[in-house]
Amino acid sequence: MPVEKKLRVTLIKGLTAKREDHRATVRGLGLKWRSHTVEVNDTPQTRGMINKIAYMLKVSESKS
Repeated sequence: MPVEKKLRVTLIKGLTAKREDHRATVRGLGLKWRSHTVEVNDTPQTRGMINKIAYMLKVSESKS
């Protein structure tokens, strides 16, 4: 079974005064507060979510 690629996503901007659908996307990625980092699977769905709110995120490949 192939190992799925993971992405490390960090929220670098706060959610104050952001659009409600952008806030929902942040919650959908599992991010909760500024500087919070999560690892997500690299799928087309998560790539779309990341692209939608790219101005608020820092994304890198996970080393594991």
